[in-house]
Amino acid sequence: MTPEILRAKIERIGSLPTLPQVVTKIASMVESSETSVADVGRVIAKDQVLSARVLKLVNSAFYGFSRPVSTVTHATVLLGFNVVKGLVMSASVFDLFQQGKGDGLDRKQLWDHAIGTARIAGVLARKVGLHEPEEAVVAGLLHDLGKIVVYADLPQEFTAIMESVKKRSLLMCEAEKEVLGATHAEIGRWLLERWKLPTKLIEPIALHHIPHVAREAPLTTAIVHLADILCIAASIGDSGDAKIPQLSDQAWNLLGLTMEQVDETLSEIDEYEITSAFA
Repeated sequence: MTPEILRAKIERIGSLPTLPQVVTKIASMVESSETSVADVGRVIAKDQVLSARVLKLVNSAFYGFSRPVSTVTHATVLLGFNVVKGLVMSASVFDLFQQGKGDGLDRKQLWDHAIGTARIAGVLARKVGLHEPEEAVVAGLLHDLGKIVVYADLPQEFTAIMESVKKRSLLMCEAEKEVLGATHAEIGRWLLERWKLPTKLIEPIALHHIPHVAREAPLTTAIVHLADILCIAASIGDSGDAKIPQLSDQAWNLLGLTMEQVDETLSEIDEYEITSAFA
């Protein structure tokens, strides 16, 4: 199956995850130069559940602001349009991780892996001085979204992938390439493009297994790449992989970290901080 055929097949299913109307509206608003912070805040505030989740997350120890953030407008000022857009989408994606049609995937464990990767990405982003570290957090949270799409809408193919992973000790992306002709990272890109996420957030998700290919957001992509590997190595949640992915030399050199800093990163993370913010 070629990637083109797979994409057409997935899109024909007609049940790809969609975003709530408020999220779709926000996605279009942040692309307009005429949109103000107050405009975005008012739209989110109309959805009580969504605004509560955004405020809970921005006030969690995960972000570590010294003073409480009491309004979505204030959160948008602190984090920026695209980060709030990503957080709103992430809150919606949390619900997607609770859905599915079959067996073979522990969605709770995959979610734990996603939030663990996000937490590590945030710490790494601050260590390397990324200008907007929250973008690495959002990308880390969404990096395995494509796995949910395959699990939910292609159950037979997903079963074949997992059997291959277990029997041959493969990475999921290796088995996906054989069974589907494309990886979960590529499938995630299709969905995020459909959601109109900015390229600087799509690239770290679509290329987290091949960070050397990144052009628009190479540093963020390298961060998510390393965060994913560290999360798997530390057994935080379960990505579904039967082995630890190989670290890209290019990504490691770009980050310029020491092993001591990596050890510090793992000692600083606290899964509960972000888990409780979304739950």
